[in-house]
Amino acid sequence: MKRILIALVCALTLSPAAAQSTRPEILQLSPTSGPDGTRVEITGKNLQETSAVLTGATNSMFKSISPVELIVLIPHKSVTSTITVVTSRGRASSPFAFAIVNDSRIPDEVSYKAGYVNPIPPPVDFKSALLWGIAIADTRVPGHDSAKIEIASTQLSCRVDGKNVILNNDTGNARGGLYRRNPWFGTDQHEPMPTSPDAANRAVVLLVGQRPDRVWHFWSPSPRAALPIGNLEGCTVKARVKISKGALLKMGMDYWRTPTVAFGLGGNNHEAGASKWYFPSEQWQEAVFTDVGGPQF
Repeated sequence: MKRILIALVCALTLSPAAAQSTRPEILQLSPTSGPDGTRVEITGKNLQETSAVLTGATNSMFKSISPVELIVLIPHKSVTSTITVVTSRGRASSPFAFAIVNDSRIPDEVSYKAGYVNPIPPPVDFKSALLWGIAIADTRVPGHDSAKIEIASTQLSCRVDGKNVILNNDTGNARGGLYRRNPWFGTDQHEPMPTSPDAANRAVVLLVGQRPDRVWHFWSPSPRAALPIGNLEGCTVKARVKISKGALLKMGMDYWRTPTVAFGLGGNNHEAGASKWYFPSEQWQEAVFTDVGGPQF
């Protein structure tokens, strides 16, 4: 009986205005639009006890700056949605939706429209890594049937105990397969990926325009590398590439349980993330992905 009386007294003495004053409130988003992966500044009131930030119904990575400011990263594969802040005092949603606006140079069916770092780290028993890339033709571009990507070299390095250690360093070669493009990677079934040598540039050529209906998914020709022993801070993928008109390229990396475990069900590989898309240029360029430092706020 005493507990009931105490609860009634508390309810009566806490005025509606006092209760309302502690609830979170979102006043502004900056920017108000962008691709997934966008860094958004949230300003408002009573944000100091934030336990979660949702983009639509999806949990988003966030960083508390002050009682009136948060930074949130728009999750991978997001759609236009309101942003909701969750605290012990209640919830607050943005007065308008954050609009997902992707680069018009990226075809609509592409799933990975922006670069990102996976906010979920790999399991502690994962002891291997493998770099990969994705190459496609843009069928909207006139003459895309002759689109190609030249890959002169690929490199995978990892930062362990404050030092960079090179795990793979390959020149003029790649292996991989042709995967379903629509829906994006709709099945694991694939065809062998054809390659053409370019002796003059010591490069391998992917004639993506000849199979615009497929995703050209390639990876390191070297065996999957074992991670060095020590405190792993993350890894970096680099590729020296030349991208012709009508072609696009993205780099990424997976962590694996062991250097020899086969691909399949059971959590044998864990995606570290992927780079932004790289677009055509008459010059050779370096395509890079890194998860060193984790998600970048």
